[in-house]
Amino acid sequence: MTMADEKSGHKQAFGADVARLLHMMVHSVYSDKSVFLRELISNAADACEKLRYQAIARPELLGDDASGMRIDITLDRARRTLTVADNGVGMTAEEMTEALGTIARSGTRAFMEGLQGGANNQGKTQDASEDTATASGEAHLIGQFGVGFYAAFMVADQVEVFSRKAGADTAARWSSDGKGEFTVSPVDLADAPAHGARVVLHLMDGADEWLDPANVRRHIRDQSGHVPVPVTLHFTRPAQDDDAAADNGVESDAADAEKPAKPDEAVDEQIVDGSALWTRSRNDVKPEEYTDFYRSVGGMFDEPAMTIHYRAEGRHEFSALLFTPSSRPFDLLDPERKGRVKLYVKRVFITDDTEILPRYLRFMRGVVDSADLPLNLSREMIQNSPVLRAISQNVTGRVLTELEKLAESDADAYAKVWENFGPVIKEGVHEDFARQERLLGLARFRTTTGGDSWRSLKDYVANLRENQTAIYYITGDAAAKLESSPHLEGYRARGVEVLLLTDPVDSFWVMGAPGFEGKPLRSVTQGGADLDLIPLIDADAPKGGDAGPEVTAFITAVKETLGDAVTDVRASNRLTDSVVCLVAPGGGYDRHMERLLSGFGRLDQATKPVLEINPHHALTQALAALPADDPDFRSDVAHLLLDEAAILDGGQVGDASAFAGRLTRLLARAARGKQQASN
Repeated sequence: MTMADEKSGHKQAFGADVARLLHMMVHSVYSDKSVFLRELISNAADACEKLRYQAIARPELLGDDASGMRIDITLDRARRTLTVADNGVGMTAEEMTEALGTIARSGTRAFMEGLQGGANNQGKTQDASEDTATASGEAHLIGQFGVGFYAAFMVADQVEVFSRKAGADTAARWSSDGKGEFTVSPVDLADAPAHGARVVLHLMDGADEWLDPANVRRHIRDQSGHVPVPVTLHFTRPAQDDDAAADNGVESDAADAEKPAKPDEAVDEQIVDGSALWTRSRNDVKPEEYTDFYRSVGGMFDEPAMTIHYRAEGRHEFSALLFTPSSRPFDLLDPERKGRVKLYVKRVFITDDTEILPRYLRFMRGVVDSADLPLNLSREMIQNSPVLRAISQNVTGRVLTELEKLAESDADAYAKVWENFGPVIKEGVHEDFARQERLLGLARFRTTTGGDSWRSLKDYVANLRENQTAIYYITGDAAAKLESSPHLEGYRARGVEVLLLTDPVDSFWVMGAPGFEGKPLRSVTQGGADLDLIPLIDADAPKGGDAGPEVTAFITAVKETLGDAVTDVRASNRLTDSVVCLVAPGGGYDRHMERLLSGFGRLDQATKPVLEINPHHALTQALAALPADDPDFRSDVAHLLLDEAAILDGGQVGDASAFAGRLTRLLARAARGKQQASN
């Protein structure tokens, strides 16, 4: 641009196919119009940080602003304008043309490249290089893509930028309606800031919400509440008139009516103080400050059960401030529910819709602030960033470490966390193979021997019985129902502890779990009980599934009678009180998992169960002793035993009409026998 162009204010075309590109920016890149305010505040904070850095070597650039940087946002209802002003580094006319007239050119990126190049220039002293590197590390620079400014056209039909470069004796005005052209012209110094920039948005029809102080205040706090520069909101509050005073119960007299109207009240309200809680040392933050921040960022009303606050340095620099709630959100188990950890880049809010933590830690609240991530164009680009993946790995590991520490140092406090969030943490055992062992170590269980206490797998392994080589569990809908299951009888007789798993996810994670400390997980409703080597508490009680010849013949006859209705019929070593039970064959799903999959319509055909018969039960021995001269009676007995086992298993009989007929015939036979005996 020539000086003549600058003085005359001739219109110029943007350095791109802007008519099309701006339309894309306004209607496609950003889904939320409020992002314009975040972007303008980010740009202003950038400018302040640049000047702060440059003033290290040239303090005179600050002029009368040596007290510090600031951002001022002014609402003017009469003019329908929203203004964002800063006392940062400012721009010359040429820089405005280059920075604001070329889409996707980032002044911040150029500044960072200049810093890096300057630090490597030959002829610099070692001390100067060190100063440059240190100052560069302190500069909280935000923008990296140079497109955020144009989001202003989502709410404004005219945008003006008045700017004066720090140390310069001229000022300029940039103006555009966002339709493909812009104008840069000189302005009097009186109409521009002493240094910095003033962005004036002439709001379009339908954008009145951005003249509402309450709305603007809320968006500043939500999206830019922790930028490193103080932000002050300026607006006017209409004076209360006499009618309003009367409505509020304030009496007025005729003399008051003669008084001139009161002027509107000018309000200056600091919204952001320029600091961020997570940037402070943990030792400098009071517990009540953590609680207030937790309630604000997490939308919760309880006290945090655990607070994690740390700063990571090294390959990737970031700060994290995370909280574990002490109460369970009502939608915790909603499969569509997402995490509630907000992502910031150098204290600028980016999104709360990215998976910083895995889904099984979705109950965590808080913020992660990266020094390395750019302000990307979309959530998808951020989510796929290798930097974010590295941060996610670090933060996830830290959360698990802190949970482990809490479990070790305060078992009662951890038990409350587990009661609230155990079901979703166990999802990780099913999904996160790399961390299965750690998650199993965090898991807590109700067991057949633990009473009301939560037991860890470490506790379980320490309590193994002689010759016990597995960790036994049973899955179902309720602990009380599980404890009455006949499958547990043989384990109780040997003092073997059994995990009572009642969460829906339990049936899934146990299938892929590798075990714990070398001990595999085994369902008590699947396969052989494998209890023969574990000694009974009562040494005189019947042992194992050994049966005499009569019982063996009876079991064989039952198997032949039932045929394809079962996979097998065998003597049981897991039953001590009940006569029969159903178990799943080894290698497939256990009984509860099969019922779940069938209920979900995910199982085409259920596996035929195994019927186990207690060879030492009085009924078994009585039936085995009866003569085998009535095949119809033997058939009824076999099917009724299968139906009884199905009922004990929580299921239903296969054919209710056939069951009723068999039961009727059996009762009639018993009645005849009783009558014959009495005669």
